[in-house]
Amino acid sequence: MTRNAIEISGLTKTYQGGKQALKGVDLNVPEGSVFGLLGPNGAGKSTLINILAGLVIKTEGRVKIWGWDQDQNPRQSRAAIGVMPQELNLDPFFAPRDALEVQAGLYGVPKSQRRSDEILAMVGLADKAEAYARTLSGGMRRRLLLAKALVHNPQVLVLDEPTAGVDIELRQMLWENVRRLNKEHGLTVILTTHYLEEAEQMCDEIAIINHGELIAQDSTQNLLGRLDAKTMVIEPDHDPQSLPTRDGIEVTRRPDGTIALSYNSSKTSAEEVLDCVHAAGIRIRDVRTEQADLEDVFLSLTRDAAA
Repeated sequence: MTRNAIEISGLTKTYQGGKQALKGVDLNVPEGSVFGLLGPNGAGKSTLINILAGLVIKTEGRVKIWGWDQDQNPRQSRAAIGVMPQELNLDPFFAPRDALEVQAGLYGVPKSQRRSDEILAMVGLADKAEAYARTLSGGMRRRLLLAKALVHNPQVLVLDEPTAGVDIELRQMLWENVRRLNKEHGLTVILTTHYLEEAEQMCDEIAIINHGELIAQDSTQNLLGRLDAKTMVIEPDHDPQSLPTRDGIEVTRRPDGTIALSYNSSKTSAEEVLDCVHAAGIRIRDVRTEQADLEDVFLSLTRDAAA
């Protein structure tokens, strides 16, 4: 039976002035998973993460991190989680090694158990261990934030928009590190991102929050399976005089000369789509299909929740 690294029940947060950021969220994050937390801006993701990190006090509900109840065992629950924030909040006068040593001290890690140089090497900052943080590039500062989140050897790592505004090389390096931590050390990873293709590639399971409510939680594959929309893309061997027409099939001509036929596979078969093309007198040079991606699922679910 799979254990949960995070268990949240009835989580509510109402800010001063009456704004309700979270409305009774129930959420379980399986141990050892890479878990995506998605939602539009203002959906409540940051509030939820800040509650997990102990930076925001919840209004109601229960939070357990690695089995530790946040109310009954605040110190243990906080020690079980490491957070890489979105903001580059670093002391400009601390060198990376010093920053990690201070962070480890704040968490009560004995000097004999600190792994500052090992962590700096892992995130590619070994040669910058003595450089002032203010001299680091934006990408290096993000790596240092990841390193700081790991100093106390947490069981759960939260990455809040970790690759926002970084180049492709740094993004790949960050994800290589995260994959290794997840696979080799069993670290549970919670990811928020606006790059939906990133979540689709990285996450085992995904939860979507909108207007402070959990509107979906499922495996990535099951979420993708919720939409039965498919698109057949035809490359004709000549420029057709007219496009195919049929109820239940949306037909568009793309700039590259191909013809895209979108349909719901539960209502229309691929054979019927091809019959429609042949009926229009179009000979096919090549054909391929396109599946719905996570962006399609996300837009569909958030649109339905707002309706």
